[in-house]
Amino acid sequence: MGKPTGFMDYERQTAKAVTPGERIRNFQEFHTPLSKEEQQKQGARCMACGVPFCQSGMEIMGMTSGCPLHNLVPEWNDLVYTGNWEQAYNRLTKTNNFPEFTSRVCPALCEAACTCGHYGDAVSVKENEYGIIENAYEQGFAKARPPRVRTGKKVAVIGSGPAGLAAADQLNKRGHQVTVYERDDRPGGLLMYGIPNMKLEKHVIERKINIMKEEGVEFVTGVNVGKDVKASKLLKEYDRIILACGAKTPRDIKAPGRDASGIYFAVDFLASTTKSLLDSDLKDGKYISAKGKKVVIVGGGDTGNDCVGTAIRHGASSVTQLEMMPKALEQRAEDNPWPQWPKVCKTDYGQEEAIAVFGSDPRIYQTTIKEFLKDKNGKLCGLTIVKLEQKKDEKTGRMAMVEVPGSENKLEADLVLIAAGFLGAEKYVADAFGTALNERTNIRTEAGQYSTNVKHVFTAGDMHRGQSLVVWAIREGREAAREVDESLMGYTNLGA
Repeated sequence: MGKPTGFMDYERQTAKAVTPGERIRNFQEFHTPLSKEEQQKQGARCMACGVPFCQSGMEIMGMTSGCPLHNLVPEWNDLVYTGNWEQAYNRLTKTNNFPEFTSRVCPALCEAACTCGHYGDAVSVKENEYGIIENAYEQGFAKARPPRVRTGKKVAVIGSGPAGLAAADQLNKRGHQVTVYERDDRPGGLLMYGIPNMKLEKHVIERKINIMKEEGVEFVTGVNVGKDVKASKLLKEYDRIILACGAKTPRDIKAPGRDASGIYFAVDFLASTTKSLLDSDLKDGKYISAKGKKVVIVGGGDTGNDCVGTAIRHGASSVTQLEMMPKALEQRAEDNPWPQWPKVCKTDYGQEEAIAVFGSDPRIYQTTIKEFLKDKNGKLCGLTIVKLEQKKDEKTGRMAMVEVPGSENKLEADLVLIAAGFLGAEKYVADAFGTALNERTNIRTEAGQYSTNVKHVFTAGDMHRGQSLVVWAIREGREAAREVDESLMGYTNLGA
């Protein structure tokens, strides 16, 4: 601990955001990083707790507290404070393959569990992580380091999202020859086409992918395994296979009028915008446009918020976001104490932008769609929405959201984006390899393991655990790589 009084001497500082009115003019990242000097002060705020909950990654009341990767947060906070940036990078990347991603898109579970935050403002851990990795690229610390020895073993990773990339990176470092298959035209999976450019600019992904290529990882894009390539062929060519295809089956809304034109899944909306942006700066028009439209987004999570921000950048005439659940509290409830994840209301960047552009928060709580209204041409023209309330189900004893009789209302809409989450793995991939699914339609494994019911086939990420965070996907990819390595070599020296 470099400065025992740091948490009292310095106030928390984070990167300043460009104002909503300015940032909605483009799809660029919109935070101005702290200076090195200020970043070192933020490192000094770390208390080096006797019990560092920030790196615990443990489950408390069904929620994760601290970093699932068990990042060595106090260590690299101190190294930032003392200006030892190269060693800070070494300690950061010991547990995290992709800090350039997590420092941009992670909700910072580490900060929610920070002891300093229990009494005041948490240490700006995410800012420090960003400072470490970006400095590493500037100074050349993050250069390619190909393995010195190859094992002669071949592994195929199906899917290039954070789980697949983490598994590939680990196994390549071990000396195995890794080939990553991706059905889209660019590697990155969720990172590339699921997260908007203003949260994670795509050159950041390409920068890391290029380093992985220099280190020997092969990427095959535009190939849909299970359709374009048979599973049997890959099973013959590779010693092991890891399925990391994500949870790609979106939850739908089954309501009358669902066949109206103008209704899309959020992931299709976001992906089409990113692809067109990368291909032509949106000049090709090959994307689902919200320009001039009354947009209604169903879902209150990160994806729903991303749709709000994207629709505003398109030039939507109005944006409304429907949330089934009640509005969260402004402050922690007594039954939600630290270091649990705080169940409080969060106004994210998209909602901030909607407030700035339209003058009010776009969210309507405890509401869902009862009917999609369409004109004589079958085009969406409005919605019948209904209020919801929490009631106990007499059969199961569980609380459920049910309709409030007589609370129906009409809402104008000519574009609906469904951001209600995902159900699990796409069945055709599981069927192609013969892997069993569990009751949640994810690939089934024994608890704490990544091997499937099919010999030499493993799984990781959202396809395995269900829709989750990027940081969890990285952890799963690392742990799956460790299990694969042990099955190939009889032992492993890979960190989990």
